[in-house]
Amino acid sequence: MAKSTQQASANSVPIKVITANRQAYHDYTVERTVEAGISLLGTEIKSIREGHVNLRGSYALVRGGEIWLENAHIATYEHGNRNNHEPMRNRKLLLHRREINLLIGRVAAKGLTLVPLKLYLKGGKAKIELGLCKGKKLYDKRDAIAERDVKRDIERIVRGR
Repeated sequence: MAKSTQQASANSVPIKVITANRQAYHDYTVERTVEAGISLLGTEIKSIREGHVNLRGSYALVRGGEIWLENAHIATYEHGNRNNHEPMRNRKLLLHRREINLLIGRVAAKGLTLVPLKLYLKGGKAKIELGLCKGKKLYDKRDAIAERDVKRDIERIVRGR
């Protein structure tokens, strides 16, 4: 994954995208996004800064009134000692209570899924962009692919003229 640096529009804090879950955009339609902090161990943040993260197949669950990140792989830190972290451990996501209640309501009522879309560093802290997503059907995926191909062909024709 290519690392990029962007400027946050609201408050000029630099954002460095570590990884994006491109598979999620293929499998789901994103209805809303929410930024959440992650409760990490010291070796986990060091591994994230090196870019050793994989969000493919990960998701967020509501357990006991809290939201947890499941199935996200953060590789063990190479220079860590015997107290290194477990790569696939569940991590607590840090959100305000009103955001948690909103997400719980939406997930329960509409049958939506919480999917991590991006992991980035913002002001030295690891943040994750959660998407409130609805699963795509096979024909939706085909439509999206056909639409993307048409746009690509139109851009090619315009560039040729």
